[in-house]
Amino acid sequence: MYSMTGYGRAEYSDGGITLLIEIKTVNNRNFDFNAKMPRAFISLEDKIRKTVAEYISRARIDLFLNFYDKRENSGELTVNFPKLLGYKNAADEISKFISVPNDCTTSFFMKCPDVVSDAAVLDVTGFEDAVISTVKAACENLNEMRKAEGEKLISDMLSRMETIKDLRNKISERAPFVAREYKEKLKKRIEEALSDVKYDESRLLNEVAFFTDKSNIDEELTRLSSHIQQFVNIINTEKSGKKLDFLMQEFNRETNTICSKSNDLTITNYGLMLKNEIEKVREQVQNIE
Repeated sequence: MYSMTGYGRAEYSDGGITLLIEIKTVNNRNFDFNAKMPRAFISLEDKIRKTVAEYISRARIDLFLNFYDKRENSGELTVNFPKLLGYKNAADEISKFISVPNDCTTSFFMKCPDVVSDAAVLDVTGFEDAVISTVKAACENLNEMRKAEGEKLISDMLSRMETIKDLRNKISERAPFVAREYKEKLKKRIEEALSDVKYDESRLLNEVAFFTDKSNIDEELTRLSSHIQQFVNIINTEKSGKKLDFLMQEFNRETNTICSKSNDLTITNYGLMLKNEIEKVREQVQNIE
């Protein structure tokens, strides 16, 4: 199991070329890929995305690509003369149209988009293999961190699941006494209210039976036991985050029903403690891939 939170880094160096890839991930419901790289490498973005998808199924992924060229010819620049003339002609026409001197300088034209470019990185096809292999190395380093974090999450969630199991058992132990105590309290109230008047015992038993049926939580407790076992089984499989997220909703549903049906302060208190533990597990599940 992998956490969705992690960081991976890999570097490639050869003949004055240095390529640095950094990947940062945080939790997200889907695969959300964002890349920040020099414009010259944008043609490789789709291949980089597909490569990352081989290692990560869902998360918000920020990939940073940095390229450094220290070769002897790395300082060479090329001038796009057609583009330069286009800017100059446009400036001349504007000057003539509004009747003001054309004050454009050489430095002005050098700042215009696409006029001057670095010749060394105009064609990145030769670096494609290096880029993809470096991305893979960064992803592998990322997954090492995500796996270590995932193991910590598993340990924490299994520990909390034991607490949930214990609370469920306490509720199960308490549940049979609720109807009995209700009968005793109801009988006492009737006797106090009617004093020495004889009352219909069958009416009392019917009322107790109705209360017992209304407050019965056996089904909810049985489903909770099933959910706990399912959680333990699912958590040991890969890419189980979405399944666990759905299962935690079922945990909450059963607990809410127990609290609403119990009509007993002790069970309600256990139910609130149960909801607190379930919420803590649910928050951890949000970080699981």
